[in-house]
Amino acid sequence: MILAIDTATRWTGIALHDGTAVLTEVGWRSVNTQTIELTPAIGQIMHRQGVAFADLKAIGVAIGPGSYTGLRVGLGVAKGLALAHQTPLIGVPTLDIVAHSFGQREGQLVVVAEAGRQRICTAVYQWHGRRGWLTAERPIVVSWEELLANLANQPEETFTIAGEISAEAARAIRAAGRQLQLAPPSRSTRRAGCLAEIAWQRLRKGQPDNARTLAPVYLNEPAGA
Repeated sequence: MILAIDTATRWTGIALHDGTAVLTEVGWRSVNTQTIELTPAIGQIMHRQGVAFADLKAIGVAIGPGSYTGLRVGLGVAKGLALAHQTPLIGVPTLDIVAHSFGQREGQLVVVAEAGRQRICTAVYQWHGRRGWLTAERPIVVSWEELLANLANQPEETFTIAGEISAEAARAIRAAGRQLQLAPPSRSTRRAGCLAEIAWQRLRKGQPDNARTLAPVYLNEPAGA
């Protein structure tokens, strides 16, 4: 059994995965309330499924990029549980969680997440067959204007854009060029069930992280974004 925890941005997600199926999955948008919401929500889903912390084979947690406060909350809870119960801990990059939910499609996949102050963190993914969507570069922080201008300057490529996309950004994407495709909201949602699947794959390969030293990934200096 794997417990997945994602508080990398204002979107919060938790899930339980038994290695075969997602047993329960909850996601909601928080507004500076993750500190008080996360631990009770974990207790509720574990009680509902009759799962004890001793039953967990691992804990998967989103490690960023994301907001300073959100990452600190999720990673703090995950590390506390892992160390208290001697459970393997597996950190998963935030944008990889969204990419994991997509199957093969034409062109490249661009995943975005909120970075605060009208900016986004983003990475471009390419399809690698059985390995799925992988990115060869670290995510960057840009404005929507900068990202769309860069993509529009590559008319020979087709891009699907997914992740945390506001209504204003969606309108800008539609107007930016025919080679830019907007993923539907249901596919753009960062699912804790996908986080759990990635963590399960890493667990089977014997690739846990060190719970004492695992650190969040920030693209800017922490500023409480």
